[in-house]
Amino acid sequence: MMAITTLGQFIIEKQADFPYAKGELSRLLRDIGIAAKLVNREVNKAGLADILGQQGDTNIQGEVQQKLDVYADMQFINALKVGGECCYVASEEHEEGVDLSMNTVSEKAKYIVCIDPLDGSSNIDSNVSIGTIFSIYRRLYTDRPIQQEEILQVGRKQVAAGYIIYGSSTMLVYTTGCGVNGFTLDPSIGEFCLSHPEMKIAPTGSLYSINEGNYSKFPQAVKQYIKYCQEIDPATNRPYTSRYIGSMVADIHRNLIKGGIFIYPETSNHPNGKLRLMYECNPMAFIVEQAGGKASTGNNAILDIQPRLLHQRVPIVIGSRQMVEEVERLYLNFPVPFSVCYE
Repeated sequence: MMAITTLGQFIIEKQADFPYAKGELSRLLRDIGIAAKLVNREVNKAGLADILGQQGDTNIQGEVQQKLDVYADMQFINALKVGGECCYVASEEHEEGVDLSMNTVSEKAKYIVCIDPLDGSSNIDSNVSIGTIFSIYRRLYTDRPIQQEEILQVGRKQVAAGYIIYGSSTMLVYTTGCGVNGFTLDPSIGEFCLSHPEMKIAPTGSLYSINEGNYSKFPQAVKQYIKYCQEIDPATNRPYTSRYIGSMVADIHRNLIKGGIFIYPETSNHPNGKLRLMYECNPMAFIVEQAGGKASTGNNAILDIQPRLLHQRVPIVIGSRQMVEEVERLYLNFPVPFSVCYE
């Protein structure tokens, strides 16, 4: 019988890989895993409870909040607050973020968490896979109030990042800069168990994920890439297969497993893109690059962008390295005609 490694065991065993191996980051990841179990429970029974549908409020993005969005945000913030290892939470649902350093237990906490509590929430009522995305940064100063520069750190300064996908099974995938590992929740014992060790994305694939309904608004480089994907070329296994769920977590998770590319570009009516840098693009870029893939705006590496705003938006091209590099070549040949200011 094969031994089972739980998320808690794995984190403890790998603690020495962390830049600062004193246990705080291990406990922080544990706290996120606990909150994920609570959210998973509500996601799985959402159809039986009064938790589906809209809350009636809008978040800072101007998007109508789903009831599960509100619940997930509350659970992750509460878990981080009680755990005491996080001093600040930058959430999609809060304009200014949540300063936990005012609490005695978190006053000297060393980590900042950026989180999208429930990605793809527009899919909730349709029973389509949704997820949570998180990013962890180390605090720069502990002898003064939290500074803006500590919150708006460049993506390469992440010490850990991960996502949870709530689908046919619930998985937690994370990296601390030493590879990527995936854990599947075993509901019979209530534990995340190592199921996908040392995850790697193929150098190329046959899947492309993009909302082709916005084709007329795409920059020419992206239009050219879609045509490239649809051309017949047995040498490169084209035409590729189009697969788009509309949940960043679900689309990138599938492509991470099977090989492929996910594109959410700038458009004529959203010249800066729509996905958020701090708690969507940066953590996913860190994970995919650690798995051997690549993440770009088409012109610049996602992880090299210096954030200016907490809820800053950027275009993203992410997935198998060779596929992303093909898009980047097209961006060089077909520069974006409208103004983009994500740098």
